[in-house]
Amino acid sequence: MAVQNWTDILKSSKKTALISDGKRKIHYLFTDGKEMSEEYDLKTDELIVRKWRHKSTLGDQGPWQVEVGEPLAGPDTSLDSEVIKENCSNPVLMRKDTKNSFQWRIRNLPFPKDVFSVSAEPSDRCIVVKTSNKKYYKKFNIPDLDRNELPLENSAVNFSHANNTLIISYKKPKEILTLELELLKELKKLKGTDEGDVDCKTQ
Repeated sequence: MAVQNWTDILKSSKKTALISDGKRKIHYLFTDGKEMSEEYDLKTDELIVRKWRHKSTLGDQGPWQVEVGEPLAGPDTSLDSEVIKENCSNPVLMRKDTKNSFQWRIRNLPFPKDVFSVSAEPSDRCIVVKTSNKKYYKKFNIPDLDRNELPLENSAVNFSHANNTLIISYKKPKEILTLELELLKELKKLKGTDEGDVDCKTQ
């Protein structure tokens, strides 16, 4: 079963825990050299950040890629105020999960709710967002479902719109809820330090 396979991969990874700034920070080093970093709120146990890092073909560490949480700022930040102003008005997609749902926020979408259409496309394994005025179109997948080879259900999708932000929710399947509970129990058993670098030392 794919869910069990991913569970086994998580359990077999080398994990380092760090308690800092009210967060439980976990660094995973997998047998294939990939790294995953997660941050959980100590009070609510909610996942705040998940990001991945892969080694390049030359063996160098690649940049972190954010899966959950605020996107990382790019290394090349333009000092041109006009460019910054334009970028700030562009739609920004970020994922911020809740206990029972995967959730995405797309900021800077100043259209009424009835303009939006949000649906799951099982054949493409992605969520599709589009507008009837053809001003916005976006496709994105749900890595958690892909890793566990779970089906994408259109009935699990719903959305709302407020303050120029589209909020898309996907109800977590029971397999994911069970996995997250089991993982959290394991993570709480890790002896977390309150100082130092959370990264595992790689060879």
